[in-house]
Amino acid sequence: MWSCAKCGTSIESGVPIGRSSTCPSCNAYLHSCVNCRFHSPGRHNDCAEPQAELVRDKRSANFCDYFVMREAGGERDGTDTRKSARDAFDSLFGK
Repeated sequence: MWSCAKCGTSIESGVPIGRSSTCPSCNAYLHSCVNCRFHSPGRHNDCAEPQAELVRDKRSANFCDYFVMREAGGERDGTDTRKSARDAFDSLFGK
């Protein structure tokens, strides 16, 4: 199963994801960096695929040849990771 990075809606695995494919629930583009398994904020171009070209708008549809839809259960849009990191920092310093 796949899931939309914006709203978390489940997308059936194996369904072809084209450049203009959108989430049936929130209408966000599915062929976008935030939905790709290679999306890795903090790395060069925010991508774990070293040969991928820079995509400036990570939430917009793109033509990246390395796009692979990430599996359900991965972080949604990076917000979960940022929140857990901030919570860990705050607990470390007693805030």
